[in-house]
Amino acid sequence: MTQPAIEIKQLTKTYRDRKTGEEKTALHGVDLTIPRGSFFGLLGPNGAGKSTMINIMAGTVLKTSGSVSICGHDLDADVRGAKMSIGIVPQELVLDTFFTVRQALEITAGYYGIPKAKRRTDEIIDAMGLRDKADQPSRRLSGGMRRRLLIGKALVHTPPVLILDEPTAGVDVELRRSLWEYVRKLNAAGTTILLTTHYLEEAEELCDEIAIIHKGAIIKRDSKDALMHGVDSKEVFFTLATPITEIPPQLAELQASIKGDKLVVKYQPSSATMSDILARMNSAGLVIRDISTKEVELEDLFVALTSAA
Repeated sequence: MTQPAIEIKQLTKTYRDRKTGEEKTALHGVDLTIPRGSFFGLLGPNGAGKSTMINIMAGTVLKTSGSVSICGHDLDADVRGAKMSIGIVPQELVLDTFFTVRQALEITAGYYGIPKAKRRTDEIIDAMGLRDKADQPSRRLSGGMRRRLLIGKALVHTPPVLILDEPTAGVDVELRRSLWEYVRKLNAAGTTILLTTHYLEEAEELCDEIAIIHKGAIIKRDSKDALMHGVDSKEVFFTLATPITEIPPQLAELQASIKGDKLVVKYQPSSATMSDILARMNSAGLVIRDISTKEVELEDLFVALTSAA
């Protein structure tokens, strides 16, 4: 049986305030298994525990209890194997500003013990679009270029798992698209991608599975399609032959509103049907010229789950 890319069991992290001695639990016994080759999204509001989990996997934060395994390498029993199996792009732009792009990649490759003959420095420079910046110190790079360099550093040892922690924060649209194009190619070639992002449309477009973490616990995990179908809410936009300025009494029990020249009805498919809505509109004497619907978005589910938890 193939080992999962990431296997987390009962992961707990508790911090203690040095001044007050008060304990705060950032992770509450998290269980999470991510299969190899997947493009997995980990979503959650600020303070949910995403960065704590990633920092534990990176080895920069010590867990309180539980276990973490990367491609079958236990983080406690085989630290080197676990670290060689994972590349992490942090949210913060942390770089030594005095090293050039090429030097930064070479030093990182040396850190992983990669012989010079097997280093992919030029390949990564070209893949990240940094060829004309290769011999410039990172302090002269724009924010977007620094982000590219961070991704390049995470790839020097060809890890089977790549973790992207808010990789496009503060990045312009053009760069964002080019980064995702490259990451898609990595995933298609077999690299497992774990993405955390505040841009929900990115997760919706890129990920095949999504977990939502809130207050240090996984509150939902499923395939993207299953999650989208699980939102019991739809919006229908009606263009009327004669625009109205007030909601008719026949529609008073519905979540109806007027937006511009359209009548908008929001309803729950589990408790209402389109035929009932149309019947109410017919009894109100409304003549429909056109109907359009708004597809369920991941943001709807995210807001519903985190506000209820």
